[in-house]
Amino acid sequence: MIKTILILGAAVIAVPLVWAAFKPDTFSVQRTASIKAAPDKLHALINDMRAFNTWNPYNRKDPAMKGEYQGPQAGPGAVYRFEGNKEVGKGSVSIVATEPSKVTMKLDMLEPFEGHNTIEFRLAPQGDATEVTWAMQGRNPYIAKLAGLFMNMDRMIGRDFEAGLANLKAQAEKAA
Repeated sequence: MIKTILILGAAVIAVPLVWAAFKPDTFSVQRTASIKAAPDKLHALINDMRAFNTWNPYNRKDPAMKGEYQGPQAGPGAVYRFEGNKEVGKGSVSIVATEPSKVTMKLDMLEPFEGHNTIEFRLAPQGDATEVTWAMQGRNPYIAKLAGLFMNMDRMIGRDFEAGLANLKAQAEKAA
């Protein structure tokens, strides 16, 4: 009886550990919104770190967050270093490349978990609107794979992206 209980207990622990090991080594999350504004207007709200932080949902999660801008205000080399509550964490986001239809950023998280991810904002004209896609991809370390068995990371991060795109939409369309 005790032997059976021990074997079942070991299986309950081993199965998720093995299952996590077979999850993908990378992750990708993306959300898209249609915004009635010209691509160049939206590009300016994304490509400028100060403008970006007026609608960035992560800045709204911690009103007491500490932040510091470095480098140019916009375009490649623009950096925002932040330190906030446990929901926001500590790290930096920097613009690494920009073109009229895309802004690429690098997110370097230090806390609560270290991570180095690529963020892309793609802008595609659609009649009198612009389709804006916010995407993030990066490595999926084992601990994240294990956490992913119990939490839906796409849904968690995706909700933030949806909120951010809604903020961007409200700001861009209000000013239009």
